[in-house]
Amino acid sequence: MSPPILPDLAVDIRNLNKVYAGSNKRPPKQALFDVTLAVPRGSFFGLLGPNGAGKSTMINIMAGLVKRTSGTVKLWHSDCETDERQARCAIGVVPQELNLDPFFTPRETMELQAGLYGVPKSERRTEEILNAVGLLDKADAYSRTLSGGMRRRLLVAKAMVHTPPILVLDEPTAGVDVELRQTLWKYIRELNARGTTILLTTHYLEEAQELCDQIAIINHGRVIVHDTTANLLNHLDNKSIIFIVVTPLTTVPPALAGFNATLPKPTEIHINYRPSLSAMGEIIEAVRRAGVTIADIRTNEVDLEDIFLQLTCSTPPQTAA
Repeated sequence: MSPPILPDLAVDIRNLNKVYAGSNKRPPKQALFDVTLAVPRGSFFGLLGPNGAGKSTMINIMAGLVKRTSGTVKLWHSDCETDERQARCAIGVVPQELNLDPFFTPRETMELQAGLYGVPKSERRTEEILNAVGLLDKADAYSRTLSGGMRRRLLVAKAMVHTPPILVLDEPTAGVDVELRQTLWKYIRELNARGTTILLTTHYLEEAQELCDQIAIINHGRVIVHDTTANLLNHLDNKSIIFIVVTPLTTVPPALAGFNATLPKPTEIHINYRPSLSAMGEIIEAVRRAGVTIADIRTNEVDLEDIFLQLTCSTPPQTAA
């Protein structure tokens, strides 16, 4: 028997539109505009955007909770509507909401979820998964007694009972402390290393920058950028360098006027520059030629938050057709 053919794309979204019907004299609301998005198999993919951008609508369509208006959404070869059963088996979703039965234990929650997906008892990995997310010692405690962070980790465990090839994490670390967040990400990284495709939405942009190999940003229902994380970080051709000087200054040395230098403090020279036009070594040499003795140098790099704010704040809202 030949092995199954694995898709190149774990998630393949083409020209996806969603219009919510109007009510109480309110007009229809278009939440998604011709969204096309390709998530490669095995990637750690970040889907970012401000509140109300359309991220949850897209995830709910993938999960089968919302019907699309037009377009196609395929998960692991399977269309979310025409091949709904296979598509749902291909995805595990960790929602923002803590939707757990307070009177079920983690073990009972996991067993029930596995049963709903038709996982035979001999193939269930309840204890393995609970141990991986640090909840094995709480396996028989009522869910209502768990902390918020523990409940969040239980949602991750619940989404993994049927070993889906795609795991969607919708704000998974909201309300989780630093230690538990590190434990959770360690497990998610291990899943990704073993081949699980991870689709992450988060408002913690430093997490997305560290974890994701590709990122798409959605705003006002449209994908405004999709690229590798490395390329996105190079998107803004802007860096800053701070020189701590030994002798306090009263004005910026004239030799540095061409570098747009400022003097916010007598002992600090700030220079913003474009790496594509000026090399850092050239700037350092110019400071030395100006007769300034340098005590220390600090640099500020562009991060994902800078890019996110620039793109989302400059993109005008769209209206429904």
